[in-house]
Amino acid sequence: MASTTPTTPEVGKTVIVDPVVAKVAGIAAASVPGVHALGGGAARVIGNIRQAVGAKDHAQGVSVEVGETEVAADIDIQVDYPEQLQRVASNVRAAVHQAITELVGMKVAEINVTVVDVYIPGDDDDDEQPEARVN
Repeated sequence: MASTTPTTPEVGKTVIVDPVVAKVAGIAAASVPGVHALGGGAARVIGNIRQAVGAKDHAQGVSVEVGETEVAADIDIQVDYPEQLQRVASNVRAAVHQAITELVGMKVAEINVTVVDVYIPGDDDDDEQPEARVN
């Protein structure tokens, strides 16, 4: 009598660690029009330093909890002015949901989006200008 082997090679298991899921979520969130940056003030400062040395952190501003079959994600974003905040947050939620289900292959329990800031072009330029001195 010959032994039969399964037609699909489903032997073993696959583990996807939290930082990988966070990176996938971060890339998806950053690609949404109207998202200027991910993360709050301190995270963006650290991110800018990493970029200066050539190491971008795609998971900046993203935290995830990965269970057996589900993922929960919290994402902090900075939105470009004058974008509609609710619309951008909703689009981020949809993009991250799609990325997690299609690329990671897991269900999404929840995606919480926090708008931590609004980016106004020109605001950062004022901080970089040295003050004029009068002699």
